[in-house]
Amino acid sequence: MSNKTILIWYRNDLRIHDHEALSQAIQEKALIIPFYCFDTRQFQNTSFGFSKTGNFRGNFLMESIDNLKQSLHKIGSNLIIRKGYPENIIPQLVKELSIDTVYFHQEVTAEEIKIEKALQQKLSSLGVKFQGFWGSTLYHWDNLPFKVDQIPELFTNFRKKVEKYSTVNPTFPTPQKLPKLPEIDLGKIPSFEELGLRETIFDTRIVLNFKGGETEGIKRLNNYFWDNNCLKNYKETRNGMLGIDYSSKLSPWLANGCLSPRYIYEEVQKYEEERVKNDSTYWLIFELLWRDYFRFICAKHGNKIFYKSGLQGLEIPWKEDSERFRLWQEGKTGYPLVDANMRELSATGFMSNRGRQNVASFLTKNLGINWIMGAEWFESLLIDYDVCSNYGNWNYTAGVGNDARGFRYFNITKQSKDYDPKGDYLKHWLPELKAIPGDKIHEPWRLSPEEQKRYNVIIGVNYPRPIVDFFTSVKAKEKVYNQACS
Repeated sequence: MSNKTILIWYRNDLRIHDHEALSQAIQEKALIIPFYCFDTRQFQNTSFGFSKTGNFRGNFLMESIDNLKQSLHKIGSNLIIRKGYPENIIPQLVKELSIDTVYFHQEVTAEEIKIEKALQQKLSSLGVKFQGFWGSTLYHWDNLPFKVDQIPELFTNFRKKVEKYSTVNPTFPTPQKLPKLPEIDLGKIPSFEELGLRETIFDTRIVLNFKGGETEGIKRLNNYFWDNNCLKNYKETRNGMLGIDYSSKLSPWLANGCLSPRYIYEEVQKYEEERVKNDSTYWLIFELLWRDYFRFICAKHGNKIFYKSGLQGLEIPWKEDSERFRLWQEGKTGYPLVDANMRELSATGFMSNRGRQNVASFLTKNLGINWIMGAEWFESLLIDYDVCSNYGNWNYTAGVGNDARGFRYFNITKQSKDYDPKGDYLKHWLPELKAIPGDKIHEPWRLSPEEQKRYNVIIGVNYPRPIVDFFTSVKAKEKVYNQACS
């Protein structure tokens, strides 16, 4: 072992596989100090007063860190854990353990970069090297066919060029042995109470009990790809809303860095060699490319992705109607597809991709409510919250992001009939509608008084009337949108 001591500052990279910072430190034969800090700012409130890291997200994060600690312990090391501001705590550890270098994975959004810069300043004054690595995307930004400031504004243009001219780097090897940590107080994962959270009790209707950590992420991938052989039908089933295997559901582990996108890519390649190569295997990579795209767009545009006017700079007079927003949050809009999805989110911290698009469209294109309120609500609840994908997708749906098609909305009733024809998903989350037949459940407000009595639902009593007329509200919002564009 060299005399070098390297601290690995973990953030959204909670794994030991495909971890460049860890691999580099091993190559340098350094004493390696793995470190995670519960940054208390992440447990404060958003601008609209929601808990920045809600109970579901907090629970998944804690499980992920506990699993990382176990993984490091198995190979001879451990994880030092602290609570506070990393830019204050890391310099203290540097002095305490005579650390020469700090390695970390780079982020691209404002809050994270601000912390990186503050830490860099302090480490520089201590004569300590501070080196970032890029490890959150499928494609490394050094391998893109354009500079970050020249990333195309349309995903299709980005995808075509990347697929044609770029290659995916191989994964870094998983370490088998790490040096033992010096004598130090390891610290421990804070309690829920210390972080201002409650222990999560998942609704019994949850279809997959998401558990945080690299071990569980790999297990889920193996189940979906290999044990249940679901990857071969991914493209056909991915727009489902009810059940375990309609989609890969790898996003929570990707968001926390428990799974590396390159690891998933290599498993898809292996699957293509051993099982089948088809549109579905391509489509899973296609979805990873979307994730890359939003991260690179954030690197290009910086804080614009958080502005109300979005990446396009459109000054739309969004409403901040707290009562209607509450009805949307609680799943009481009178539109079953919206309500079922919002109730699933509140009960589990998860929602399908198809559901997210519909509820976001309804909030912005029917209610005309400030999309940032919706983005912050998702930030608080989603276990797979990823800052770039969340805000990128909300920009896109609100019509202020990367989309050249102008005012687009989802026809909620049509979507409901197309993707849940028998109403199975709606009945799962809206028990008050479970007696209504599948062909009638999508528009319960059309039931006659006799039908309402027969199906034990009274519209306006035990299930709400629609809070807006669908097409009237869409037309009104389109007019507002077009005025902002002119």
